[in-house]
Amino acid sequence: MLNVYNRLQAGILGRPRPAMRDFLLTATQRRQLERQLRETADAGVFRRTLAVLEAANGRPVAEIARLLRISRPSVYQWLHAYSCAGDPKSLIDHRGGNHPTLWTPELRALLTASMAQPPDTWGYPAVEWTVPLLQEHLSRYGGVRPSENALLQELDRQEYSWKRPRRQLAPDPDLEKKTSASCPNPRSGTDLGQAVRG
Repeated sequence: MLNVYNRLQAGILGRPRPAMRDFLLTATQRRQLERQLRETADAGVFRRTLAVLEAANGRPVAEIARLLRISRPSVYQWLHAYSCAGDPKSLIDHRGGNHPTLWTPELRALLTASMAQPPDTWGYPAVEWTVPLLQEHLSRYGGVRPSENALLQELDRQEYSWKRPRRQLAPDPDLEKKTSASCPNPRSGTDLGQAVRG
């Protein structure tokens, strides 16, 4: 257990922990970090940049972590990333953007062309597009089967509204006869000898 604690104290994933008394910034680095702090709209970049500047000012890591409501290992990780690169861009979080989108211009064009026509023109036994049918169609003609969420997001991006089709009944041809202003029968059903249900 003591070995795990020592490794944690040494930093995340065994990286050496930067000594805070030795963590210094040049005037250029400080200006770059302060510019990034003023110009960023990303709260995460702001916190990481502020943590580096505060550590360079001599503030203890435990205090920085407490003020920013994060863990001390996170502060050490940010300081290590900045000290290795020396570039404020190293404090930008790059998670989530590591894979290219599946929506190539060709696949988007196929989706647009497909939505312009009912599925029966493509040979499907359906009159309305559904998500599973669009997935099958894009897989067949585009070579890519997008997930349901990816497809719905792309349809939203292309400003299609997705709703369940409703059955619409044909208008009643006898509606005028039923609602015409005919003379009502003034006699009640009992006068005519008919049984009236209560």
